[in-house]
Amino acid sequence: MKPFRYQAPGSVDAAVEVVEPMGVAGQGGAFLAGGTTLIDLMKLHVVTPPSLTDVKRLGLDQIEETDGEIRVGSRVTMAEASEHPLFLERAPALSDALWKAASPQLRNIATLGGNVLQRTRCPYFRDNVSPCNKRDPGSGCAAIGGINRLLAVLGTSENCIATYAGDFANALILFDPVVETRTAADGPRQIPFSDLHVLPGDNPAKETILGDDELITGYRFKLPDWARRSLYVKARDRESYAFALASAAVALDLDGDTIREARLGLGGVATVPWRAREAEEFLKGKTVSEETALETGRIAFDGAQGYEHNAFKIPLGRQVVAKAILDAAKMDVAGAAGMTGQSGGAN
Repeated sequence: MKPFRYQAPGSVDAAVEVVEPMGVAGQGGAFLAGGTTLIDLMKLHVVTPPSLTDVKRLGLDQIEETDGEIRVGSRVTMAEASEHPLFLERAPALSDALWKAASPQLRNIATLGGNVLQRTRCPYFRDNVSPCNKRDPGSGCAAIGGINRLLAVLGTSENCIATYAGDFANALILFDPVVETRTAADGPRQIPFSDLHVLPGDNPAKETILGDDELITGYRFKLPDWARRSLYVKARDRESYAFALASAAVALDLDGDTIREARLGLGGVATVPWRAREAEEFLKGKTVSEETALETGRIAFDGAQGYEHNAFKIPLGRQVVAKAILDAAKMDVAGAAGMTGQSGGAN
């Protein structure tokens, strides 16, 4: 790890004021929260920020509901959120995604602000040797012709097929949250969560629309009553400590067996947190059935592009979507909290 300057301001305003802007070397200072991704990448010399601005002492660690709107501070840990009644009882998909997303040790440290910004686990990005447009723009993408089993089939480009590795964001996106941020120059900003992440396109190095000195302070969203009928299904190589091969977050509003409203997010298969909106539209007014669920999976992966080692993700993802829909339809909504967190698992 290269030397860096450490600073621990006492307020949000001070934090965004002192964070070091990007310099001629192409990298500025970084905010340090849980550090579960950042420190790893610093050890590998994939990122080498000249300074770390610690945000642990800034508050931002509350989950509150006011006038029907929930606000979650960016310093709330994954463990705290996964066990909070608002998540357990009102939106089990959020709790599911969090407790399936990492080991207990990581969940106790990692924060929700940093979690949605975690970098890809593409081995070519992290090895600091192979060509990688995300790490070294213009160098090429070794993954396209390399070992790409864990990489993306949706949202890819000829320049990058790196998978967005997170779980929580794929469930959070169901509820149309707003991301609250702060910069020194412009003050607070509100960003629709669906606009936060950027497809790789011609510039895979740009992953979000955040400025270099922009700090996520929290999220705001509303939960419809039917969010209680939501869950997160994650297919992976092993039941503990493995990233998703394909995952699906589903929320259903049912009138008997008829679907009035549906939300569907995909993980492990795309370059960004993925909202399958065409599949959601297809579900409206349909009767819950295996045929409907399988067709929804097909629509969700319409346009997917597989590569030599990861083409299996397309049929797998379709099956995961179908399972999530059918399992959500069977949920005992009154007992949704008791259904969450019953089997172990980690990212």
